[in-house]
Amino acid sequence: MRNSNTPIAAEGYPFIAGAVLIAVVLAVLGSKIPAFFFLAVFFGALTLFIVFFFRNPERTTPADENAVIAPADGVVIYLGPSREEHLGEEMTKISIFMSVFNVHVNRVPITGKVLDTFYIKGKFLDVRDDRATFENEQAGLIIETAKGMKMVVVQVAGLIARRIVCYAAKGDQLVRGKRYGLIRFGSRLDVYLPSEAAVRVRMGDKTVAGETILGLLP
Repeated sequence: MRNSNTPIAAEGYPFIAGAVLIAVVLAVLGSKIPAFFFLAVFFGALTLFIVFFFRNPERTTPADENAVIAPADGVVIYLGPSREEHLGEEMTKISIFMSVFNVHVNRVPITGKVLDTFYIKGKFLDVRDDRATFENEQAGLIIETAKGMKMVVVQVAGLIARRIVCYAAKGDQLVRGKRYGLIRFGSRLDVYLPSEAAVRVRMGDKTVAGETILGLLP
């Protein structure tokens, strides 16, 4: 998987380089035209924000192999029963909202094999809208553990987020807590747990990708 040992996610490099180049050009022009100097300051600040947005910190994953780990930093905005259409089962759905200030690198929630992947080209509604789960652009993984338990994790694009990145493919063996993708500029992750899983979070809880336990599989 990409970004295993980089402090900044590789996907951010083109944005950082572009912002730096513009800031430098404007700074040079600003020596003669003051208005360009202020624009250079703006793009300098924008560069710092982009670096902040694509930060890629290390995380310590809990040892319990039955623990389903949060795939994203953010806030729990939905928790309850939901029918997962790809498995055709009633499951427990946990939705995590990521603002532009959260780390956006996503992590594998449970160790297992990717049985299948799916991508749906859709709308870009505000991800806090319940319709986003069904209508927004999204990419998902169906994962099966060694014990035969199945769960689904879905990256959902949002009002500002327009680019979903997923490194995992069908047949891959994923390891809990490892990086598997990201979504650019604000979004949401939907996690579908087996209905018999013991939930360990509540509405409004803040999550840390790779560390927060969402639930325990039986």
